[in-house]
Amino acid sequence: MRLRLLHSLFLFVPFQLMAGSVVYTDAEHPPQNLTEESSVVRLDGPDRLQDSIFGQLAADPKLAAQQAREIIQSPQWPGQQEQIAQAYRQVVHAWEIGLHKFPAVVFDDRDVVYGTSDVARAATLRSQGGK
Repeated sequence: MRLRLLHSLFLFVPFQLMAGSVVYTDAEHPPQNLTEESSVVRLDGPDRLQDSIFGQLAADPKLAAQQAREIIQSPQWPGQQEQIAQAYRQVVHAWEIGLHKFPAVVFDDRDVVYGTSDVARAATLRSQGGK
């Protein structure tokens, strides 16, 4: 019972508890000047990933359902499903930390510099106190 409870709690721990900088962006605002401590979260990641997996399904609902079933029944699906889930966890984490717009660079899950995907520029602005 205790092991099951701990396992359940682990599922609700935010995906990212690491120090460093995280660039929250999309495909239109590529990250720049990443450091070893930087990571990137593409907020359009879930949609892009699903598009790459499912492609353009047929307009006919029955045919589209069959196409989707074939993908979901493929041996690759469990890994793809996990990638989609991870991409959504990243987006949810952005909401949890109160991210209002993007691009943005978040330092240590608490200091946010909006309007840039450039880690070096964001670090400079952060050190200047947002001036």
